[in-house]
Amino acid sequence: MKVLFLNPQGNFDKNDSHLTEHPDFGGQLIYVKEVSKELANLNVSVDIVTRQIIDRDWPEFSKELDYFDINKNPTIVRIPFDGEKFLNKEQLWPYLKEYVDNILSFYKGKNIDFITTHYADGGYSGVLLRSKLGLNFSFTGHSLGAQKMDKLNVSSKNFEDLDKEYHFSQRIMAERLSMQYASKIIVSTSMERYEQYSHPLYADVSEVANDSKYKVIPPGVNTEIFNDDLTDLDQDTVAQIENKLNKQQKPFIVLSSRLDAKKNHIAVVKAYANSRDLQDKANLGIFLRGIPDPFTDIQKLSEKERSILTPILEEIEKADIKDKVYFFDLKSQLALATAYKLFSKLKSVFVLPSFYEPFGLAPIEAGACGLAVVATKNGGPSEIFSDGSGVLINPEDIQDIVEGLIKALNNYDYFSKKVKKRVLENYTWKSTARGYLEVIEEGVKLPKKTLEKVPPLDANEIILDYLKNKKI
Repeated sequence: MKVLFLNPQGNFDKNDSHLTEHPDFGGQLIYVKEVSKELANLNVSVDIVTRQIIDRDWPEFSKELDYFDINKNPTIVRIPFDGEKFLNKEQLWPYLKEYVDNILSFYKGKNIDFITTHYADGGYSGVLLRSKLGLNFSFTGHSLGAQKMDKLNVSSKNFEDLDKEYHFSQRIMAERLSMQYASKIIVSTSMERYEQYSHPLYADVSEVANDSKYKVIPPGVNTEIFNDDLTDLDQDTVAQIENKLNKQQKPFIVLSSRLDAKKNHIAVVKAYANSRDLQDKANLGIFLRGIPDPFTDIQKLSEKERSILTPILEEIEKADIKDKVYFFDLKSQLALATAYKLFSKLKSVFVLPSFYEPFGLAPIEAGACGLAVVATKNGGPSEIFSDGSGVLINPEDIQDIVEGLIKALNNYDYFSKKVKKRVLENYTWKSTARGYLEVIEEGVKLPKKTLEKVPPLDANEIILDYLKNKKI
């Protein structure tokens, strides 16, 4: 069986280059990589179809075919479109038809049984392929544009300016078409289905009440990397952490998400800066990538990252807590897992204070390594930790964050044990892949049907009507 994963914005390579250090290199890459590898273990032939980049600043993505390991399954297939230079994901929208046309040329005469699509641009590409070949596809949105619009307080007055940056008109229409024509919509939690897909911008096409349209498949943890085995450690990371700690044995509050405004790092820093109790109980550890000391190296970051990190550094200096805040430069998943394991020995707590988190893979990775978990109550974590295995917080309430962190620190043994059990029983990539295989096998049996016409990527009228009337 041949299955394609459509990821025009996903820049994959065997070394996970640039992972978490750039907005285009986030959790979706891990998700697709791990699901595709586990599907390969289930005897499915998988191609991850992404974009070829021939750019001396991005040499990792130049080969037409690439692989994660010697098994050569899955295969990374890089399709050329819109020139050779690296482009941010927001710049790809005008060229997706070229992407699909070149996919058709690459696979001419080859068998394809099913397509899984990821994010709005992948979903739209799936719609275009179905219009040509009649192939059924699944749609995994990961996150949706309507929620981002709402969080950015998009209004009819600022829509035009924000649309130039975020391409909401194209993204929303791509998501609407993906929902309408996908044979199955895959969500990480039931909450994601009922909260995100019932948004007024999708309600007429998402069929949120149709049980046959949706399948809940939680993401998983790579337990070969994220576990509590203290013999499997990255020695460079061990040396870095031990040198910085200098034998002190205080627990840590760990922030490891990428620098992104929606991850809300600043709230935890403010909570820590304003709580003498927290400062007495634990140090604060902030994981970065590429800069060991942000106070001296901040100029090495992008303008957007600097805008997030600068107020954090200012808060630290204003509260005079530089001696209690540690920064760690971690460059790989193994380094991240090593850090989690080392801090678990100190009875530390991982915190994810995002304003909203569609699922929340990072908390269960940290929990698998032995950390207690504190996470936003908004989104997936409220379902993941519904059994009380983690502490849920209001990300916009500094005092609630303080109290949640103190609760986790004071009850570390209880939460650490409970979250590890929760992860191993419910959240592994093997179980995620088995869920995908059920969707694929069901989709293969459905009749193929081409589409007469695919509407243009333009949801301006729909969005402006929503913004004006708060309904479509």
